[in-house]
Amino acid sequence: MMSQAPQVFSAVTKPDYGGVMPNEILIDRRTLLAAFAAALALGSSRACAETLRMRDLYNKDLSFSDLAQKMENERIEVRGYMAPPLKAESRFFVLTKRPMAVCPFCETEAEWPDDILAVYTKRIIDVVPYNVPIIVEGRLKLGTFEDPETGFVSRVRTIESHYARD
Repeated sequence: MMSQAPQVFSAVTKPDYGGVMPNEILIDRRTLLAAFAAALALGSSRACAETLRMRDLYNKDLSFSDLAQKMENERIEVRGYMAPPLKAESRFFVLTKRPMAVCPFCETEAEWPDDILAVYTKRIIDVVPYNVPIIVEGRLKLGTFEDPETGFVSRVRTIESHYARD
């Protein structure tokens, strides 16, 4: 009879992962990364706003540009300055291209400047100083509109708007 060689078992030193094996850490990382990717995808599935300049909204003859007509009812972003509101506790303000300490418009749409935008919000606005730049995001609307509450007439505006300091 041939004698069998004894089996030798050596002690293998395993790194200490705090009671968690490396493949479990990898799964946790994958789960975390997958969750992060899903959150990004959900955030980007929201309608993204296209950034426009006020001058992009009009042609030289003050008619609406092709881009403005194409973007009507879409969410846009516009940078500018909050003009002093017409009244306290208002749900709209006028966004101007340059800081203006006084009312930047007259009373009729015929005198509507091409470098302002009416901004309508769902909430009462928090006034931002007239010389602090802001960015507005809202749904673009074109055409003459008279605010039933204030009588303010606008040719171009955003609705469902949000704004923040730029």
